[in-house]
Amino acid sequence: MERQLTLMVVHAHPDDECLSTGGVLARYSDEGIRTVLVTCTNGEQGDGQGGVKPGEDGHDDAAVAELRLAELRESVSHLGIEHLELLGYRDSGMQGWDANAHPDAFANVPVETAAAKLAALMEHYRPQVVVTYDETGGGGYGHPDHVQAHRITVAAVEQTGIPDKFYYTAMPRSGIKQMFEMMRANGVDLGDFQPSDDFGTPDERVTSVVDISPFVERKLKALRAHESQGENIFLLRMPEEVQQQAFSHEAFERKLCKVDAPDHEEDLFAGLRDG
Repeated sequence: MERQLTLMVVHAHPDDECLSTGGVLARYSDEGIRTVLVTCTNGEQGDGQGGVKPGEDGHDDAAVAELRLAELRESVSHLGIEHLELLGYRDSGMQGWDANAHPDAFANVPVETAAAKLAALMEHYRPQVVVTYDETGGGGYGHPDHVQAHRITVAAVEQTGIPDKFYYTAMPRSGIKQMFEMMRANGVDLGDFQPSDDFGTPDERVTSVVDISPFVERKLKALRAHESQGENIFLLRMPEEVQQQAFSHEAFERKLCKVDAPDHEEDLFAGLRDG
């Protein structure tokens, strides 16, 4: 029986699906490719109602998780994602937060334990294409849950041998520089802030750039669905020209390819389609 073309994307928290992969999820869903989003944590360490921060009076982890998962389901509907799978782990919080020490935090779960759950999903869906973060959690981000998502996805890919192509999300350094230049040109006050030279993905590591410009509005709707975290999604407050530039393409670093595909490609399914 021929395998249905399937894209599986593995993310750490509710709302992570939007910025780096919202466009490809929407595009490939529209093309009839089965899309599977795996979200590893419930987002307990996000902002609560009224913007209350973790550790502040009134922050209720369980209520925050319930809210963020509801927002995630709305985002999924905007992006046309066919299957949402929740691993259900506890949000570890940003690096250095007290939450890092919680014994149930995702970052503290043995890699083999979480990888086994993800491997079972790969066995079920049998995706040809899998996407997650690089070893830094995504262009140097370093969030403990992003790094853990990377670790368990690499382990599951190696354990199952199912994917034909495996990618890391990428933020090309040249694109980041261009975006900040455009922000300044559009009157965005950045003060003295300048991204460090080592932030983002070196351009030479970027193998795949997908045009998702027809899906920018859906990507923005998905981002807006995560209303409780809006304060942390600075691109929602940027001028439209900046949003269009930032969202019109998504970039990736290909780490595994078992099929005949070009070294530099514009389609994550290059080499996998009939004809």
